[in-house]
Amino acid sequence: METVVFVLAVLVCIGYMLKQTYRKPRAAVVSAAVCALFTGLAWPWAIEQSKTQIADWLSDPELMLDTAVVLMLEVGLQMAFCLLAVHVMTAGRLCRRTIMYYRMLRWFPGILIFPVLFSILAAMIFAFPGTSFRLAAWLTAAGVFLLVCGGTRLLRWLLPEKEVRLELLFLSNALVAVLGVIATVNGRTAVTADSAVDPGALAGVLALTAAGTLAGVLLRKIRTKNKQ
Repeated sequence: METVVFVLAVLVCIGYMLKQTYRKPRAAVVSAAVCALFTGLAWPWAIEQSKTQIADWLSDPELMLDTAVVLMLEVGLQMAFCLLAVHVMTAGRLCRRTIMYYRMLRWFPGILIFPVLFSILAAMIFAFPGTSFRLAAWLTAAGVFLLVCGGTRLLRWLLPEKEVRLELLFLSNALVAVLGVIATVNGRTAVTADSAVDPGALAGVLALTAAGTLAGVLLRKIRTKNKQ
């Protein structure tokens, strides 16, 4: 579970920086400053957490289901931005409402990055015991600022094509959705699996499949003869 959550956090960070590449450099710097400010000011709450409490949160079914709802909402908004951006780039004349929706989704940075930053801050505080909490928090904030700004510029340099970055953003959000389901389900299933196999039902499914295949082949042959 910890590995899944770690990969999920990495994907959220990559998706966040990919989203910043579609904004002006000044706006990206302001967004990085907001993330750094949040990281630096969140240390009074981060020091109250513990590894045991975080593990309890990850094993709490109700909390994870609530987290899944927020995660899916953000993934849906980010995917909607990707689809709308493709429409803007390929369509001709656009109405004002479409442009307004596109700008709103482009300026939406995402909210999953803030829990990830909080977890990074808590991990840094745990990693350096004896260090001043305030100092550790602001050093982490400085690292976050440099990482977001540098990562955004690096992605623009490595992937100058907007279409490629847009595709990567869409795929990363799709993977976030899949991993989010795995992480929030937490090993539970809604229905208990039944290992018994019903031979009659299996035979019926195979018979229907064979009948449908045969009917499709015959129908195709009849249409081909009629065309000839």
